[in-house]
Amino acid sequence: MRDQTRCVRVPTISDKGYASLAVPTHRASTIPFPDAEAYQTRSQRGPDGYSYGLSGTPTSRALEAQITALEGGARTVLLPSGQGAVMMSILALVSAGGRLLLPDSVYPPARDLALHDLARFGIITEFYDPCSLADLETKLAPGAQMVWLESPGSTTMEMQDFRAIADLAHRHGALVGCDNTWASPLNFKPITHGADLVVEALTKYFGGHSDVLMGSITTADDATGAAIKRTMGRFGIGVSPDDCALVLRGIQTMHIRLRHVGAVSLRLAEWARQQPVVAGVLHPALPGAPGHDLWKRDFSGPSGVFSIVFNDAATPHLYPALDLMRSFVIGASWGGTRSLLAPMDVSGSRSLARPGAPDVYLRVNIGLEAEEDLQADLETLCTELTKRSGT
Repeated sequence: MRDQTRCVRVPTISDKGYASLAVPTHRASTIPFPDAEAYQTRSQRGPDGYSYGLSGTPTSRALEAQITALEGGARTVLLPSGQGAVMMSILALVSAGGRLLLPDSVYPPARDLALHDLARFGIITEFYDPCSLADLETKLAPGAQMVWLESPGSTTMEMQDFRAIADLAHRHGALVGCDNTWASPLNFKPITHGADLVVEALTKYFGGHSDVLMGSITTADDATGAAIKRTMGRFGIGVSPDDCALVLRGIQTMHIRLRHVGAVSLRLAEWARQQPVVAGVLHPALPGAPGHDLWKRDFSGPSGVFSIVFNDAATPHLYPALDLMRSFVIGASWGGTRSLLAPMDVSGSRSLARPGAPDVYLRVNIGLEAEEDLQADLETLCTELTKRSGT
């Protein structure tokens, strides 16, 4: 064998006696086969077989298996982002001419997907009041193929009666999908409450360090998961094993991080609603907050994300007041080590009337900074809003 060949032929080494607590990162595009017949019959390896890097490596399989166990599902597939997981959940399972029902409080990019791209593909979208079973039932006419839930709702934190909605959807022959990113499976398991599939933005609590983009879809039955995986293959969608390794690492500390940020968020939410400049605090785990009874019935713990509504006099001054923050960072997403504030105007992200509801919310994500430093920032914010508004 010449040196030129030796440069591209890695010697086989023994791994006997080797073990690691970390999941190895397996990278591959091409998968070699032992002979020509094995290559010709590669399709018989099934959805969990290895035939090309796009279909996964042992690293991605490890992450899929861990998420499946946490969700209590049958199969998990991985996508490059949470939004990608929402998109694939719908495109793989809703046909042209079929109807998709989204809660009016849905994640804004999911709304944009429905109004622009799904409409081009012939999928009809209707928005329903997330808190009204009656409104949903009037829209569950023949042709409804999927009902989507997001509980609590994006930014405005509406809680949905998950089991009642799932039962209603199934009676009309519709699948039930949901975005569970706020809670994660540590605090809520949608499949046990009737969901056929659940999406997680692994970018957030799973990854935990604001350095990876990924999403997952976990299905209640294997056939649905395999169908989604086949659609992904036709679309040419896969994920990087290096990114999978980052998420696998993040999961190791997810429980303790989520427990910490949930507890801090509740204390700061309680403090915030005592401030004169605050008109309301939307945190489902906070006693007395909208949707608290549903949260208490169905969820096992709080998230670190909640929203604050300021009074009418203070709201116009919110943006300049946020420039005074020292510990909080202004930015989207959540679930990382840094605490974030995101001023959100939802006026362009609703299809149904919202009499008396505000348009501007301050979404708060609690990270791992000292609680005292975070409260000091919120005190500065409230003081500045009081000064600027004269209230």
